[in-house]
Amino acid sequence: MQKPDLRVKLGSLTLQNPVMPASGTFGVETCKLCDIKKIGAILPKSVTLHPRQGNKPPRVAETTGGMLNAVGIQNKGLDYFIEEILPFYMPYAMPMIVSISAYSVDEFKRMVERLEGLDGIAAIELNISCPNLEAGGKAFGMNSGATYQIVKEVKALTGKVIIPKLTPNVEDITVIAKAAEEAGADAVALTNTFLGMAIDIKSKKPKLGNIIGGLSGPAIKPISLRMVWQTAQKIKIPVIGGGGIQNWEDAIEYLLAGASAIQVGTANFTNPNSMVEIVEGIEQYMLQHSIKSVEEIIGGLMIG
Repeated sequence: MQKPDLRVKLGSLTLQNPVMPASGTFGVETCKLCDIKKIGAILPKSVTLHPRQGNKPPRVAETTGGMLNAVGIQNKGLDYFIEEILPFYMPYAMPMIVSISAYSVDEFKRMVERLEGLDGIAAIELNISCPNLEAGGKAFGMNSGATYQIVKEVKALTGKVIIPKLTPNVEDITVIAKAAEEAGADAVALTNTFLGMAIDIKSKKPKLGNIIGGLSGPAIKPISLRMVWQTAQKIKIPVIGGGGIQNWEDAIEYLLAGASAIQVGTANFTNPNSMVEIVEGIEQYMLQHSIKSVEEIIGGLMIG
């Protein structure tokens, strides 16, 4: 059998395969530890308009089947990203998805306007899991109206692919995804981390300096997978699925549930080569089952 076709489309963007990192789990160091030319896209840590110090330590705590983090999107700001980080990735000649985070609609728009004129950026991921200071600190992605507004206004400023990343900390994530679709999003990514906390029973203090953090890792996979499946039933644009993906079997589950692509997060910390291994595993699965195109797997869940 000939080599299977792993290509997937996210709006006008075509990836050589459906595997990419989740923002915040991939950086310059990763490029030295795995052959990133074998994955579908590069997606660095979320960047903000101005430098951010992040939250006070401790910022990470291990939990049963997962990890809590409250890093707080520490970064050196958009100017530094454009001048120092972006040029590093350009020689790889791979689709670059830039993840941006902001405190207001205006900040999101200013960042998109800066990125619009830059070559080498194929798509922009809107991290709308961050607090909207104009709405009392409630995350953009917790409200369908706020989600619609930010996507609509950003989409009007750019021809690049727009991918809102949705928070799972909502009553019904499909309502938020539908709002993003109606506003013009090219795809949606879900899920981000789940709110959680951990306590040190010896000191009787929180294990995180921020008290509450985002839970990721294998523990969240069944919930995230369910959300991806439900969302894929309600919208027509592609869904990028993520949450607890550790291996190629997990990735296949997400594809069967309706994800057109997948994001690998916490697994990158324990195995920097996990994304490459997942790509290779998907290909072997396709060969073993005589599947010519990965498109044949997407949404292939059989019920009844």
